[in-house]
Amino acid sequence: MTAIIERVLTPTPTRLQGSVALVTGGASGIGAATARRLAAEGARVVVADRDDDGARRLAADIGGDAVAFDVTDPAGVRVAIGHADEAFGPIDVLVNNAGGDRPSFFLDTDESTWEAVLALNLTGVIACTHAVLGSMVGRRRGTIVNVASEAGRVGMVGGAVYAAAKAGVIGFTKAIAREGAHHGVRCNAVAPGPIDTPMLDGLARDPLGARLRQGMIDATVLGRCGQPDDVAAAIAYLASADASFVTGHTLAVSGGLSMW
Repeated sequence: MTAIIERVLTPTPTRLQGSVALVTGGASGIGAATARRLAAEGARVVVADRDDDGARRLAADIGGDAVAFDVTDPAGVRVAIGHADEAFGPIDVLVNNAGGDRPSFFLDTDESTWEAVLALNLTGVIACTHAVLGSMVGRRRGTIVNVASEAGRVGMVGGAVYAAAKAGVIGFTKAIAREGAHHGVRCNAVAPGPIDTPMLDGLARDPLGARLRQGMIDATVLGRCGQPDDVAAAIAYLASADASFVTGHTLAVSGGLSMW
């Protein structure tokens, strides 16, 4: 047990050696930390982001590769992941990290906001998973880690549709874990709480967002924000053989936010 804990906390250069990992939303925040962590664990990392320049800069920094696509465009996802598969090799690890929100009370939102938030946080996860799962099943190997949120388990004032999308990610994770189990494919999720990222910092730009941000921090047992590296370490564990008997699980990385 001690050895496993040490490997979770400290990158092991050979733990993912020989694996190809694709991280969506990989140019910044949790995605960038995850790309760096998986590369440090020995994986060849493909940084996927609609920010092509940012993805390329990070890929060059970690000795990986980059591909540009928008997860809200399912047709574009299929084409881009197909090209990545041909150029860099079959994807062994998929990290569905791309996401975001437009904080607002539900009655102040409309259909355009609902569609955008669901497309980014839920449909994008479904599209990327669909694009890689066939190859994983055919090769009888692969791991998928979805970045959900504690909002999907406890709700979120000012983020009702975001919470709904993330709850959908958690349910989708369990379904894919069941379908993939007999084909050597595992699927898990992480549920971050307040993490010190540009997305969380952006909440402080208006009074409602600032209150939401502080409310999330106050709801944690530890009373503080986490760091992107905290989530990246959990993702690396779930992606590795150390978690070979773990599937369909959602791991909270939230300072105890959901303990109440």
